[in-house]
Amino acid sequence: MIHLLLIRYGELGLKGRNKNVFIGRLVDNIRKALAHLPKRKVYSTWGRIWVEVLYDDNGHSDLEEVLAILKQVFGIYSISPVVETSRDLESIEEAALQVLLAALPEGGSFKVETRRADKTFPMTSPEISKTVGSALFDHLDDRYTADMHHPQRSISIEIRDEGVFVSGQVIHGAGGLPVGCSGKAMLLLSGGIDSPVAGWMAMKRGVKIEAIHFHSFPFTGEKSKEKVIDLCRILARWHNKPVHLHVVHFTEIQKSIRQNCPEEYGITIMRRMMFRLAQTIAFRRRGLALYTGESVGQVASQTLESMATINDVVKIPVMRPLVGMDKEDIIKIAQQIGTFETSILPYEDCCTLFLPDFPKIRPRISEANAIEEALDIPALMQEALEKTERMVIR
Repeated sequence: MIHLLLIRYGELGLKGRNKNVFIGRLVDNIRKALAHLPKRKVYSTWGRIWVEVLYDDNGHSDLEEVLAILKQVFGIYSISPVVETSRDLESIEEAALQVLLAALPEGGSFKVETRRADKTFPMTSPEISKTVGSALFDHLDDRYTADMHHPQRSISIEIRDEGVFVSGQVIHGAGGLPVGCSGKAMLLLSGGIDSPVAGWMAMKRGVKIEAIHFHSFPFTGEKSKEKVIDLCRILARWHNKPVHLHVVHFTEIQKSIRQNCPEEYGITIMRRMMFRLAQTIAFRRRGLALYTGESVGQVASQTLESMATINDVVKIPVMRPLVGMDKEDIIKIAQQIGTFETSILPYEDCCTLFLPDFPKIRPRISEANAIEEALDIPALMQEALEKTERMVIR
């Protein structure tokens, strides 16, 4: 019977004097992720994190549900279901057999590895592995073979003062750093494929995100807004807490740009206004950076010249985690994290709706500054911010 889940946390163990801060954050995030389930023990000891598996009166566990949740908690590198047993050799052999049959129900190759942290145990690690391995074959048929070099499964026995722990499966986690240990940033969330992936990659490095979406009603309808809300719901699963979404009223800004600016510069000026607004919201919400889904050369507004011209209006750092990725790579991640099917729904955002036939692909900062003199930027920004709607998406 699986009693515990062993959580390995990879690079957190290399954080020196700050290691305990990162581990504490991960333990807290795990507890929050499991908060809707019955209360259980979640604790850290001797370089590992442990999560208790619960059973109902009929002997059914919540193992699969807990595993599904933990695989979406950043900072976890791998998970192993563990059987805790007593220190006598017969109990260890029984636990190893149970673990092996669960890990390789149809047969296969395996080896037994032992780590004897408690040196008072009367056998050495190699002796324990050899004895347990021999005992296993007394209960196995010819579908099972020993392989010391390239086994399909390793049965791990850990003997400590606290008890004996046996595991036989390593489940990959999300990796990265615990969300919240790297500060907060604002994600410019368009509703397309790229920006949700950028948000996911920000969270993977421990960044807590709030999303900003620019909505141009009635040019973009409620379906477009609902699509972004659905994307925030998906991201919230990885975030371990609700995602705050700021829906910025962008209609009057787009009208003014269309009326007063050359068509070829429309996207550049629009993006500069978006960055100004996002920076203002970031300052109000104590965000330290902006995250976007831009990749060099993917569209006209994502050439280096365009990025430089757009960045010029903000002082806050602009992070572009997808900057060197191909579209195919971005799509693979979107499919992996569950945002792709929502992102491809056919509801246009304000960027695609007003895309000119021949956008400027190498805009100049001086030209953009001169063009913007025709706009009342402070008034446009004030109106957009006053009409901004903030939602909490779970």
